[in-house]
Amino acid sequence: MLNSFQTLTVARDGVQLHSRAGGEGPPLLLLHGHPQSMAMWHRVAPMLAQTRRVVLMDLRGYGDSSRPPADAEHLNHSKREMALDALAVMKQHGFDRFDVLAHDRGARVAHRLAVDHPQAVQRLMLLDIAPTLGMYEHTSEAFARAYWHWFFLIQPSPLPEALLDAGPAQYVRRVMGSRHAGLAAFAPEALAEYERCAALPGTSVSICEDYRASATIDLDHDRADIAAERKLTQPLRVLWGEHGAVARCFDVLSLWRERAQDVSGHALPCGHYLAEEAPERVIAEAQTFFTV
Repeated sequence: MLNSFQTLTVARDGVQLHSRAGGEGPPLLLLHGHPQSMAMWHRVAPMLAQTRRVVLMDLRGYGDSSRPPADAEHLNHSKREMALDALAVMKQHGFDRFDVLAHDRGARVAHRLAVDHPQAVQRLMLLDIAPTLGMYEHTSEAFARAYWHWFFLIQPSPLPEALLDAGPAQYVRRVMGSRHAGLAAFAPEALAEYERCAALPGTSVSICEDYRASATIDLDHDRADIAAERKLTQPLRVLWGEHGAVARCFDVLSLWRERAQDVSGHALPCGHYLAEEAPERVIAEAQTFFTV
C-alpha cells in the first residue's frame, strides 16, 4: 500500500525506521496508531500529498520499523524516544520544521514531540485521544472495559507477550473489530497489512513495552511538564469520534486545555479510526487547519 510514495529507511541509535514520502509543498508528518502501521493513512495521504510533502513513518515496534529490546525502565519505547525517531526521520527527509497529523499512539508521540521540540513542530492535529495522564487519572469502569488492552498489555512479561504471540491476527481483529464500525471499516489489504506486521518477530514485546512506557516513564515526563508549567505552544486541533470511548469517557477539550495554550476541536460522526471511517472529513479538516 502507498506504493506511489518513495521509501526511505532511517537509522537512529541502532533502530531502523521505515518511512515513505510523496507530494510537493510544506512538510506534513503522519503518525499512525495501534495496532496499525502507516498503512492506516492510505485513504488520506494521497489527497494530502496533492498540496503537501507528506512523510509517513512506522513507529518503532510497529509496521516495518525495528523492534527494540525491552528494558527495565521502558525507556526504549518511551514517547520521548519515539519523538526523537520522528525528528530524525524528518531531518533525513530534509525538514527541520513541519506540521504533524497523528492518531492514537502516534498522537501520544506527537504530543511529546511538540512539547520537547517546539522549534520543530509548527501545527499539530491529534485524532481521538486525550492526554495520557488525564486518561489514566480519570479512568472509569466504562473506559477500562472499552480500553481493556491498556491494562492487559502493561502486565509483567512474559504473559501478555505469550498470549499475543499465540494469535497476533486474532488480537488485531479483536482490538479493531470491537469498536464502533467493526472490521467493515477497514480495507481488506490494510487489515492484511496490520496482521502481517503484528506477526513479525518482536512485535509482541514492542507492543507491550509501548503501553508499559505509557503507564510509567511517559507519565513521569507528563508530570514533569505540569510541574514546570510547560504546555504545548503550537496551534492544536483535536478531533475525536462521537461514537468512540474517548468521547464517552472524557471531556476531551477540557483535558487538552490543561496541556496546551491554543486548542480547538470537535467530534466527527464516526468511531475511533477516523482516517479510515471518515477519511473525507479528516482530509477536509487537515486541508483547512494546516493552511491557516
